Amino acid sequence: MAAQPPPQPPPGFPATTLSSPNIPTPRPERRPTPPAFSSPVETRFSPQRPEKDSLPSSPNGIQTGSPVPQYGTPPVPQFNAPLGPPVFSSPLRPAAVPFPASRASPQPVAFSSHSSLPTSSLPLYSNGSDELQPQAYAASDESALNATSQCVLFSAHKVLKQKKLANVSSLGFGVLVSPGRDIAPSSQIVQRDPHRCQNCGAYANLYCSIILSSGKWQCVICKKLNESDGDYIAATREDLQAWPEISSPMVDYVQTGSKRPGFIPVSESRMSAPIFLVIDECLDEAHLQHLQSSLHAFVDSLPQTMRIGIITYGRTVSVFDFSEGSMASADVLPGNKSPTLESLKALIYGTGVYLSPIHASLAIAHTIFSSMRAYKLNLPEASRDRCISTAVEVALAIIQGPSTEVSRGVGKRSGGNCRILVCAGGPNTYGPGSVPHSFNHPNYQYMEKTAVKWMEHLGREAHRHGTVVDILCAGTCPVRVPVLQPLAKASGGVLVLHDDFGEAFGVNLQRASTRAAGSHGLFEIRCSDDILVTRVIGPGEEAPSDSHETFKNDISTAIQMFSVEETQSFTLSMENKADIKSDRVFFQFSIRYSNIFQADVSRVITVRLPTVDSMSAYLESVQDEVASVLIAKRTVLQAKTSSDAVDMQPTIDERVKDIALKFGSQLPKLKLYRFPKELSLLPENLFHLRRGPLLGGIIGHEDERSVLRNLFLHASFDLSLRMVAPRCLMHRKGGTFEELPAYDLAMQTDAAVVLDHGTDVFIWLGAELAAQEGRSAATLAACRTLAEELTEQRFPAPRILAFKEGSSQARFFVSRLIPAHKDPPYEQEARFPQLRTLTVEQRARLKSSFINFDDFSFCEWMRSLKLVPPEPA
Repeated sequence: MAAQPPPQPPPGFPATTLSSPNIPTPRPERRPTPPAFSSPVETRFSPQRPEKDSLPSSPNGIQTGSPVPQYGTPPVPQFNAPLGPPVFSSPLRPAAVPFPASRASPQPVAFSSHSSLPTSSLPLYSNGSDELQPQAYAASDESALNATSQCVLFSAHKVLKQKKLANVSSLGFGVLVSPGRDIAPSSQIVQRDPHRCQNCGAYANLYCSIILSSGKWQCVICKKLNESDGDYIAATREDLQAWPEISSPMVDYVQTGSKRPGFIPVSESRMSAPIFLVIDECLDEAHLQHLQSSLHAFVDSLPQTMRIGIITYGRTVSVFDFSEGSMASADVLPGNKSPTLESLKALIYGTGVYLSPIHASLAIAHTIFSSMRAYKLNLPEASRDRCISTAVEVALAIIQGPSTEVSRGVGKRSGGNCRILVCAGGPNTYGPGSVPHSFNHPNYQYMEKTAVKWMEHLGREAHRHGTVVDILCAGTCPVRVPVLQPLAKASGGVLVLHDDFGEAFGVNLQRASTRAAGSHGLFEIRCSDDILVTRVIGPGEEAPSDSHETFKNDISTAIQMFSVEETQSFTLSMENKADIKSDRVFFQFSIRYSNIFQADVSRVITVRLPTVDSMSAYLESVQDEVASVLIAKRTVLQAKTSSDAVDMQPTIDERVKDIALKFGSQLPKLKLYRFPKELSLLPENLFHLRRGPLLGGIIGHEDERSVLRNLFLHASFDLSLRMVAPRCLMHRKGGTFEELPAYDLAMQTDAAVVLDHGTDVFIWLGAELAAQEGRSAATLAACRTLAEELTEQRFPAPRILAFKEGSSQARFFVSRLIPAHKDPPYEQEARFPQLRTLTVEQRARLKSSFINFDDFSFCEWMRSLKLVPPEPA
């Protein structure tokens, strides 16, 4: 059947994308509505699930059931807990890359005798039909995994059929999903409503069976037949490839209209969503000078159409007016209480201009920043009155504006994809949501709990209006992270700590403003009946039932997302409900949101994984790095305080021992277990996690550790992996870099090393190299360039610190390296082959440079657990 020419894609999407070959199907979707205020406690989903099987324990100690890891009570963690409904874990309360293709080819699947498809001689289209050869199946599954790897990463590319083995929680099975990840230009974009199963709500996809004569398609999740309104009627199987959802595992359905009252579609030269700067005016002179430099550079970097507003706060809130030409003037509101309705009306309906495009307000913005003055009173930083909450309330009211109206052909809309950037140098100590200046206040704990609830409420109000609040803190004054964190998290933003208001702060200010943020996001997970979602970790919460369309037998896991951004991800833990009989299982992830162009997007990703009986085949398919990140996020979730983090360290030991016991082998005549060779990277990554900043004590202040843990739980795979296991690169002659294991053996006196640890990048110069002024300057410049290239798109932008061997700052670098100098020479060479290039004199000098201390090396740690270290990968 002939396909009609595709229409033009909506603004902001690549022109090379494909569209539907036919008239849109009239099946409108109900747009999700923002939820009412609710406490962000850990919530539970209740999908249907079978009763627990009463099977005996196996001789090797593997227990039956579906374990959900609970690691809060060391030193005896339980890896085999009873079945429970899936738990959504959002760390909202204070401390609460493409992978390689599968290494084994899956086998073809045949339909069971009880298929809901009618038995007839009608031609049947199916990517899993018996007419296809096994090679075609393998190519299809492998290419689908590669095509979806930008957004979906599984911990294994095969699923074990046996429930008691698949549900061993020490290793576990799961997936990392990045809903807002930018897709490749070749990905499919469709401007029509999708075909959905009327029984369970799943979407039509490339694995569906289709009756060519009638166009009916069979859902891969519930196996029910559905009508396609004649769209899928075709003469041959090849004709169906013109439908993007039948040919691609990832499709974006885009609707450029809007169901919001008063909305008028605009072109790409639309009025940009505003950014409000909310600036602390209680800073000392040194900090203020750095902040002013960063703010001047920030407004210079903004596009000319970007609208900007400026508010400063102390005991009062000053809202700057751009209508006074080149003069800085402001309306002042009291900061000791929330703004009254009358005062807000005076602002919104008055003659002042508080949001203005950069091309019209750049000069006045520079004047405002230059007019800021340092704090004059002789009070400590923590004792100064700051009304952060009131300032954010005023900014929200101005962004929301008056009731939606149409004036002079311009479409006005309240809120939506807006961003408030708070530049804070201290805690909220005045007005709503404030805490006392001193921790010694007799009612401090009660006032802190009240402040947390208020900030959470304010964050939810911002989220309801499609506005994200990012809080960028700097300086030496503690900002009371437990109070400010809920405001950022509930709105879909982040809280970031900086040493000062200098370079790193300025970079994060710019990157925060340019982040593409979708709003009103809904994330749905559907799996084959054999698979159960047991836990979700990420920037969202359980979606209320009235926020999404429901179907007769829809047992999907639905999550209301705080925001939809490329730098975020969700961690899903999954288990087998029972022994799997089929040869394949299906997973479908749908993300529905409004993008920055105010188009409604439904991104649908469908993945099929083969099931296997063979343990070796399963272990071969395990993705070490993805599995490491999944385990790390489940562990860090339990570390709500610094003491909890210390308690989590023994659970890492028990987990590694349990994996070796269940999946490894025992050495003959010895009580030692060999870790499975297929998982050679996993224990070393977990050793880094155990001693690194997420669980270890190498970061000093609890505020820093709390921010780091919350950032990690929401971070994308790439950033999460670097935060767990640092990447070590040594500078070589000719300006090249050699990647090496993150061992202290890299600290060679004539070399320079770059260590990327996610939120920090360290450049270490050996003493011999540093003594050569010209060479060390060129090497340092090359290392800094590499560090900037590695972190160019990263948010938050990391600190980049450079220091010489033996300096006080070098301790930050040394503490993150595995002390492999304690291992025998043969083990050092096996795990760090670069040592073989050193002369005898260089190795002796390297050995003498180390200071002995009690920390285990990786090999010593493995032996302390009665395990044989795995062979190097």
